[in-house]
Amino acid sequence: MVFTLSNKQQLLSKIATNDGHGENSSYFDGWKAYDNDPYHPINNPHGVIQMGLAENELCFDLIQDWIENNPKASICTAEGAHDFKDIAIFQDYHGLPQFRNAIAKFMGKVRGDRVTFDPDRVVMSGGATGAHELMAFCLADPGDAFLVPTPYYPGFDRDLSWRTGVQLFPVVCESSNNFKVTKTALEAAYEKAREANIKVKGLLITNPSNPLGTVLDRETLKDLVGFINE
Repeated sequence: MVFTLSNKQQLLSKIATNDGHGENSSYFDGWKAYDNDPYHPINNPHGVIQMGLAENELCFDLIQDWIENNPKASICTAEGAHDFKDIAIFQDYHGLPQFRNAIAKFMGKVRGDRVTFDPDRVVMSGGATGAHELMAFCLADPGDAFLVPTPYYPGFDRDLSWRTGVQLFPVVCESSNNFKVTKTALEAAYEKAREANIKVKGLLITNPSNPLGTVLDRETLKDLVGFINE
């Protein structure tokens, strides 16, 4: 038996076939060029050098040493084999309680124990991509927008827009002041969005910046909070 679809029938949804995935951007064109012709100092000295991706591997040796010295911390050992039953069944949708407790304590420790975090208000996700999309679904409707200072991580177009229908509205930052996020730039972007009848529902900030690597200073953080409160 052979099943065929007519030209008018669509096997995939509009969401699955639209261009919201962002992989048609110039950023991913460069990535594909690197994959097809990667640089090597000896074997391919005229190949493409990947300058658009930063993967921090500096901590790998520390993590490897810790895992080797703490085998009982893993359930994938004879000592921890009985613990797999605790995580093999349905869990809280917002994350394992033990995991959320550990994260809350760790976040407090990082802040020098000057603040505390309530594990009941901690929600875990399968990576930053899932967290971005979850926040977009929760805070905005299709057609609404988040303000995003430029330049920004190109994956945000995919993470926040593809399935949610939420727009990313650029906050234009200038190279003349090292791309500092100013209140003037934020207000200009907000007014431009309003003039286009676009409802702004949030401000997306990465700190340190991706791709710049710059860190927001105290003055800028105060300006951001002041802008949001207004």
